[in-house]
Amino acid sequence: MTEKTLRKHALAIFRAALEASDPVEAVLRHVHAEGRFLVAGKRRYALDRFREIRVIGAGKASAAMARAVERLLGRRIAGGLVNVKYAHLAPVKRVELNECGHPLPDAAGVAGATRIARIAEQAGADDLIIALMSGGGSALLPAPAPPVTLEEKQAVTKLLLACGANIHEINAVRKHISMVKGGQLARLAWPATTLCLMLSDVIGDDLDVIASGPTAPDASTFASARAILDGYGLLDRIPLSVRQRLEAGVGGVIAETPKAGDPVFSRVQNLVVGSNALAVNAAARKARELGYRALVLSSMIEGETRDVARVHAAIAKQMVASGQPLKPPACVISGGETTVTLSGDGLGGRNQEFALAAAIDIAGLGNVLLLSGGTDGTDGPTDAAGALATGGTIQRARVAGLDAHAALARNDSYHFFEPLGDLIKTGPTNTNVMDVRLVLAGGGR
Repeated sequence: MTEKTLRKHALAIFRAALEASDPVEAVLRHVHAEGRFLVAGKRRYALDRFREIRVIGAGKASAAMARAVERLLGRRIAGGLVNVKYAHLAPVKRVELNECGHPLPDAAGVAGATRIARIAEQAGADDLIIALMSGGGSALLPAPAPPVTLEEKQAVTKLLLACGANIHEINAVRKHISMVKGGQLARLAWPATTLCLMLSDVIGDDLDVIASGPTAPDASTFASARAILDGYGLLDRIPLSVRQRLEAGVGGVIAETPKAGDPVFSRVQNLVVGSNALAVNAAARKARELGYRALVLSSMIEGETRDVARVHAAIAKQMVASGQPLKPPACVISGGETTVTLSGDGLGGRNQEFALAAAIDIAGLGNVLLLSGGTDGTDGPTDAAGALATGGTIQRARVAGLDAHAALARNDSYHFFEPLGDLIKTGPTNTNVMDVRLVLAGGGR
């Protein structure tokens, strides 16, 4: 197989993963209307018994999810508001879309979160709240708990992102400096009926981690949030107001987020409608259609990006050398979400850094390609979803005057791949089910 063919196939396989993650289809696979009933998973809701139905939510995919709910319920929806990332829009008629900042929350997000909280709080026992949560929902639903300010919450988020904390750890902290996360939106909506549809972007699809679990019982505590910050050496670097709030929570001065068994969850259904597994399985089907032996390694890969890249590069070498775990032509697929511990001031994201680290390890190896891309179409603070690398990438870079090791040290993968034409740019996909990584071996040595 030529490198041109490998590139064509890799992009086609990645596109198949994106198509399988479509939020509209994800909602419609799990929720449908049957006459005067709305069926969500195994539950049925008699629509005539509700005085009002309102839609709220937050996330990169929430606009598309709102479109699906409008398709199902139409004029039965009395209105609502969803916070979405800038440009992550969809055609809707009855639900208002509020564009705001991600990954760092902004004032527009706070204004929208305040309105969303008010909608929930004003709902009565005979109302239905449909909440739509997806990846990015935590940053897109910022409601700092006084006296913590938006700027102070941004500072904490920046520190956690820079030190390589994973999404479970970041959200555990966010929940305890928020008024709506960690089940607190469900507390506001009680005694209304709440149906929360979730598109998962977290390892294991934990309900209390997706968008920081605004309608799910919270397994984390003030003590665990403080321990996370302490473990990364951040307690002395975070704003004083945040540290004081956590200490007050640990001491019992501030009430904990609601836990399992709390009555506020007795009228709540949380339903995961899509996840990374859908994406990687679709990628495997497409690879087989293209003539590859395909294997899904895992949809739960996490850890430091460079380490994960080296493991995938080793799999590529092994397939070429011995036909294990698959004989070429072969495609090994993984999903999940890795983390980058920043040490430089360059531009990039975890998927581009994965490709750069892998390129160094597979340098000179023929007939192989590695790709890593974010299903949301955005990798870090860039306009690329990710990047791809082949055994010839490093040599091509040298000819172009690019130093791969220096770029990796600066976390500057974007400026490494951009002149090579190896960035993957999809634009906003309006979905987010973590990342998809491909290892292709085309056969021959």
